[in-house]
Amino acid sequence: MFEVYRNRIVTNMSKVHIHKNIPTPEAEDLKKALEARGVEINEEFHDGFKTIDLRLPAAKIDVEVDGVHHLTNPKQILSDLDRGHYSHKDGYDTMHIPNKMIHAHLEEIADALAIASKTRQKRLDVYLK
Repeated sequence: MFEVYRNRIVTNMSKVHIHKNIPTPEAEDLKKALEARGVEINEEFHDGFKTIDLRLPAAKIDVEVDGVHHLTNPKQILSDLDRGHYSHKDGYDTMHIPNKMIHAHLEEIADALAIASKTRQKRLDVYLK
């Protein structure tokens, strides 16, 4: 048995709780658009501290697709800053893209992010060698 709670699937198997985040439609749309452009994506990636909407591992970019509460709720703003700090410690930078921007500009965002991620991947390959 499972139930959906706060955009997560919660399963109870012999007192073991498994949480699997369900991607938002906006994050799923961006993932598909980026994959169509040849970008490797880890969806709903758990880094040990938090779950990241989309991780672009080759470019070391985390993408959070956010609702308006990420801009209007002070606690969420502080949480997002902390989350970004932990990603940065692991060598990743975090982009925040509002849901409304995905609705209005999905193709342009996917084009720009695909080019930026491939450029950044080449730069990292040079720096890390």
